[in-house]
Amino acid sequence: MEGKRRRLQMESQAESVILLTKIKEFTRVLLTDLTNGRSPLILIDRFRSYCAVPNANCFCASDLPYGKEALTLSTKSRAHRLVVMLRVMLIVQKLLQENKHSSKRDIYYTYPSLFLDQSMVDQAINDICIFMQCSRHNLNVVSAGNGLTMGWIRFSEGERKFDCISSPNSVHPVPVHVEEVKDIISVAQYILVVEKESVFQRLANDQFCNANHCIVITGRGYPDIPTRRFLRLLVEKLRLPVYCLVDCDPYGFDILTTYRFGSMQMAYDTKHLRVPEIRWLGAFPSDSERYFVPKQCILPLTAEDKRKVEAMLLRCYLQREVPQWRLELKLMLQKGVKFEIEALSAHALSYLSDSYIPSKIERKLIM
Repeated sequence: MEGKRRRLQMESQAESVILLTKIKEFTRVLLTDLTNGRSPLILIDRFRSYCAVPNANCFCASDLPYGKEALTLSTKSRAHRLVVMLRVMLIVQKLLQENKHSSKRDIYYTYPSLFLDQSMVDQAINDICIFMQCSRHNLNVVSAGNGLTMGWIRFSEGERKFDCISSPNSVHPVPVHVEEVKDIISVAQYILVVEKESVFQRLANDQFCNANHCIVITGRGYPDIPTRRFLRLLVEKLRLPVYCLVDCDPYGFDILTTYRFGSMQMAYDTKHLRVPEIRWLGAFPSDSERYFVPKQCILPLTAEDKRKVEAMLLRCYLQREVPQWRLELKLMLQKGVKFEIEALSAHALSYLSDSYIPSKIERKLIM
């Protein structure tokens, strides 16, 4: 085990050396251009994770760039974006040299007058990752981490040990440094991803993991990078079925697709973040009748909801890869209504734990 740990450390150090070399060469070329009176020209690949092209031969989900974006000093906005990218790159260089980590928020507060707002830092980090052909964790930039987990699993993150098996319903934070997770042991039968912390806590209070040998994870809404990376790692290592439970509304569906197909913002790194094995457990629009959701719990779609559903229906991957998901989304639009997961608990406080989730899995009412 010590040999494996040493090997992983050596691989991480080698990646850092490669990145530092790339940063040094990039800086050298930039300085040469400026010294010789030439305006720097930096070409950044552009990515997309889906499109609205009905042609089944489109390549939008293949992680390939579909064009270039030029960063120059020609306009004030592009010059500012280039300056921000260079400043963030210098911070990343120092992090790699000192083997330290920093959050995006910490980076923003180093030069708030230059960065103006957090989104500029986020864009610069994405630009650097695309230009250097690496993932965000390779830059030693980490997210604060919002995810939670519990269930039949034991693992280590660096020197920290997480033993959920001894107390399956105890809640633990999802590890931030996912690349340091090792010694994963599990006796779970499946992984359940739930959209909301309230539902996660409901399952914890019901001792759900005691009765059902599983691992439960929540990203508390739209999942952050550590949650998505941790989920992908577990699926790769444990080879377990993975199910997702989200609200029956446009935002719940969008969260589901983020887990399975990735997000537009980080399309360049989708292959390291998406979980194509994930299955949709609910709540389906058709569940409102099958499980007798009370009428007072069913709400009308707003105009914004309808626009979001219509936009999502155009995503080509729904037609190509999960056409049954698209049919349920169309049904949501046709019915013009939505409901939250908690609406199923109107029958009984523990209905989700005792009936809905177990019956869905046992009867294979999943997509």
